[in-house]
Amino acid sequence: MSGLRPVDVDGLRNVDVDGLQWAVRVAGSGPALLLLHGFTGSGRSWDGGLTAAAIGLTAAAIAAGFTTITPDLPGHGGTAWRAGDPADPGDSSRATIERSAEDLPVLLRALGHDRAHVVGYSMGARVALRLTIAHPACVARLVLESPSAGIVDAAGRAARRAADETLARTLERGGIAPFIDAWERTPVLAFEARLGADARAALREIRIAHRPAGLAASLRAAGQGAMEPLHRRLREISSPTLVIVGANDPARDRATAVAAGIPGARLAVIDGAGHAPHLEAPAAFRRLVLDFVSEDHAA
Repeated sequence: MSGLRPVDVDGLRNVDVDGLQWAVRVAGSGPALLLLHGFTGSGRSWDGGLTAAAIGLTAAAIAAGFTTITPDLPGHGGTAWRAGDPADPGDSSRATIERSAEDLPVLLRALGHDRAHVVGYSMGARVALRLTIAHPACVARLVLESPSAGIVDAAGRAARRAADETLARTLERGGIAPFIDAWERTPVLAFEARLGADARAALREIRIAHRPAGLAASLRAAGQGAMEPLHRRLREISSPTLVIVGANDPARDRATAVAAGIPGARLAVIDGAGHAPHLEAPAAFRRLVLDFVSEDHAA
């Protein structure tokens, strides 16, 4: 490991983990709350201002007495792993679900924390699952929003890898704006049409700022077809777990299956929400998360 001392840069901290420069925001004080965003998101995705309810999970958690840690996952935002050319992501294997789960304990220790509550959304939920299985001592309580444990069927995994490769090549050829235009029209993001214009603009600002090479690396390395399926390992999870899913999420069955596979996991279904309850029903989502992660401290 190298360069474990965090360095403040323009309000962010850069933490070097074996050559990958992780961009991470840290705020507040108290027990650590690690927030892992979804594909095309960033650490900013948890901030207020994206929805009609101005306060986001980050600000609410700080007010509740937590230290929030919001990294940009590999391929996203400011996290890059080739210092000489930040537009070139280098070895895309650094963006895998498995490698991210190995890097995060190092990142936490560099920031002074051996253990954290972990909240993961969609792709971030898959990283959180892997982290909890591989490093159970690092995870106090686990919150999974719209999770998947991967694809069990080998043919299904191959088909998903091929589809993600096509998306990655389209992104590399056409650039970020046309890709984001198409991504925002996918059925799983249909909920965004119900958000206000300001919220949609804020989401697009985050997405359009990504580098094509970074998102392409994430598609190839961190997709459901590329990761090791975790269905058979869910029973290994001993951290208290809350699974949150929107009642109208097209992928609701995947989240339900994850909750059923984790011993003692709670399942919370938010009526009227789709794939991203933290955006579509932010007040209900914040209440569920903060009540759950506060249980140990209240006791």
